[in-house]
Amino acid sequence: MDERVLTMPDPAERANLATFVAQAVRLDVAAVIRLRRRSDGHIGAWAATGFDALAMRVVAGRLRPDDLTAAGDALLRALSEPGSGSEIDPGFAMDSAWRGALPPESGFGHVDDVPARVLIGLARQGAALAKEHGSAQGPPTSLLEQKVLDVEGGGTEVAVSMRTVFALAGMGFVPLADGGAATADIDLDRIAEDELVRVRAGGSWLRLDARFGSVYSRRGGSIPLFTV
Repeated sequence: MDERVLTMPDPAERANLATFVAQAVRLDVAAVIRLRRRSDGHIGAWAATGFDALAMRVVAGRLRPDDLTAAGDALLRALSEPGSGSEIDPGFAMDSAWRGALPPESGFGHVDDVPARVLIGLARQGAALAKEHGSAQGPPTSLLEQKVLDVEGGGTEVAVSMRTVFALAGMGFVPLADGGAATADIDLDRIAEDELVRVRAGGSWLRLDARFGSVYSRRGGSIPLFTV
């Protein structure tokens, strides 16, 4: 009996996970993916985005053991292999490559909903500034750490950083009205006006829930860059 097995009988769910893993690998070719069984029986797939923020998507399936980490490229090959059955070998254990604890599964309160166009618009502005002031190492740290949006509601106020906005856009979590995923270089009119991103906060974590996944980052302040 294999010690590490990911079971996904539904081809649509395998494709769903493969899309998530592909986005993570696109952001970081050395990405590792952490798979963890949730209390509702589904699997939470986690990836570090390279922007000091975590990305997560929930998929249906079974996992043995309940918590494992795999190399993104190896997992993507296994998920994309033609004719692959419901049992997927996630590859060699990469548990030592995962740094830091995961956010809690529950305990997040709803702060407010933000139009997805606003967040992708901020990503566009940030990408333009990064192109102008960045280097071979990527966007300047001062840009990534900027607070770009304040969100208030339910007696809570949180600050959304450019890191979090870049992670949301980079993972393609916002859908386009005509299909596909929004990126930082698309026409904002292609995103439905009523498409929202839910902002939640809990403890030391900020969470942005979009239609295709969630982004988590540590809560903290910084110097404002944009006014929205």
